[in-house]
Amino acid sequence: MFEVRRLQINYKTLEEFQKFREFGLEELSMKEDLEANIVENDSESPFYGIYDNDLLVARMSLYKIDGKYDRYFQPTQDYYELWKLEVLPDYRKKDYGTALVNHAKSFGAPIKTNSRCRADQFWLNMGFTPVKYNPMRDRGENPYVWLPENVGLQD
Repeated sequence: MFEVRRLQINYKTLEEFQKFREFGLEELSMKEDLEANIVENDSESPFYGIYDNDLLVARMSLYKIDGKYDRYFQPTQDYYELWKLEVLPDYRKKDYGTALVNHAKSFGAPIKTNSRCRADQFWLNMGFTPVKYNPMRDRGENPYVWLPENVGLQD
């Protein structure tokens, strides 16, 4: 349906991210994340996007987290944290966000995210489950998780 692409870490992508900043909420800004990756010359981009012609219309940041930091999944394992997901206003309700989340699921590892901007229903529709809040672990976040087969939650 839509082609999800790993975004390059460069100044062209930074320019494309500026378009989101005009419409988006500050908490979803990925500009600083991208700038940090440019400075670090990180070759493994955590950014993914969907283009409509030459316009980046949807994006997410997806970070692989080492299993030694896993406080959610059983058995303990590497997982992905879907940090931010955003679709330009004119492209919402057209399954771009769904395509990005399904791309993240295609890696076959558990996914943790935080519901932002009253997006709880979106995450539920995508098969994510809210976890029981643990103040020591979650530190004010509102975590949702997606579990592939044979993966459960830690107590």
